[in-house]
Amino acid sequence: MNKFCQAWSPRLLSVLRIMTALMLLEHGTAKFFGFPHVAAFDNLQFMSLLGAAGVLEIGGGLLLLIGLFTRPVAFILSGFAAVAYFLAHAPQGFYPMLNQGEPAVLYCFILLYLSVAGGGAWSADAARGG
Repeated sequence: MNKFCQAWSPRLLSVLRIMTALMLLEHGTAKFFGFPHVAAFDNLQFMSLLGAAGVLEIGGGLLLLIGLFTRPVAFILSGFAAVAYFLAHAPQGFYPMLNQGEPAVLYCFILLYLSVAGGGAWSADAARGG
């Protein structure tokens, strides 16, 4: 079992990175391209906090998806998720379960982990020896 885990750990790290990137991209495409449609983003201003969030979600999501500059990108996005939590969710109450902040908290800590662990075996970083 230990041999199996050692072999698959870097690959599953890549899967975690890829799925996190796809979820971030979904948030960004909803903001800028209306896909999937979220009514709250219908009149989104590019030069707003939500607009900046969309830029980070699309740009960072694409870099994470291919695993390029994974560590610095994940670190920046981890901070972005923390700021999103404290600006949008924490004012509504202390508990993430009650203030709908659980996804932001999970993004923050998954991205913080990726900033230390890297992109895994299936990443552009690994291919270029980084």
